[in-house]
Amino acid sequence: MTQMTTNDPMTNNSIMTKIDILAIGIHPDDVELSCSGTLLRHAAQGKSFGLLDLSQGELGTRGTAEIRAAEAKESAKILGAAFRETLDIPDGLFEHKPEHWLKIVRAIRASQPQIVLCNAPDDRHPDHGRAARMTLDACFYAGLEKIETFEQGVKQEKWRPRAVYHYIQDKQLTPDLVVDISAYFPKKMEAILTFRSQFFDPTGEAPNTPISGKDFLHFMEAKGRVFGRPIGAEFAEGFICSRTPGVGDLFDLG
Repeated sequence: MTQMTTNDPMTNNSIMTKIDILAIGIHPDDVELSCSGTLLRHAAQGKSFGLLDLSQGELGTRGTAEIRAAEAKESAKILGAAFRETLDIPDGLFEHKPEHWLKIVRAIRASQPQIVLCNAPDDRHPDHGRAARMTLDACFYAGLEKIETFEQGVKQEKWRPRAVYHYIQDKQLTPDLVVDISAYFPKKMEAILTFRSQFFDPTGEAPNTPISGKDFLHFMEAKGRVFGRPIGAEFAEGFICSRTPGVGDLFDLG
């Protein structure tokens, strides 16, 4: 393999620290909508997590990059994230090429997560599936010694997450596993609704979108109930495994 080296900074004034779980989304609010309950559950168990938005969501019909950044910051505070970083990968216009996936590699090496949660492999929004593939590949490349990355002039150590799970978004994909979030669903919805520019606002005058109606919030509740039903939980979130998971004890399975 040809050795690759990059000195491009990951972000400005990076605040990344080592965490247990890194939740990645191509757009601000992807994580809140799809896996924030799981993050809250693991935080209650003493695990740490960080949030990584690959783009600013600047092509969204409603709001602006600046508005969404403020909303994302508010949501991260509600969730209790160790950090929230935003990369400058272009919304909608990104390609699966080194100048983009190397930014994700640097973030993975900086935060050294055991688990990465990322976009759905197939979804209504074409960005989601493309970001899922690019993130999954970046998790692999981050473990290759000959891909060299630097942060503030210091060479980063290689790091490969132990597992990558794709959260499920708009399409009702069949999950490989579900996580009971019943106790955390209200706070999940609180975090989602910090994105006031995107979701239902009876006083708003912004253009309507598939996620701006009151019915979308009902959909979020219904989806959580559907995922929860097979395990006898009121609400759950579903995930698709990037590889076959292993367990040491069959009794660990619900």
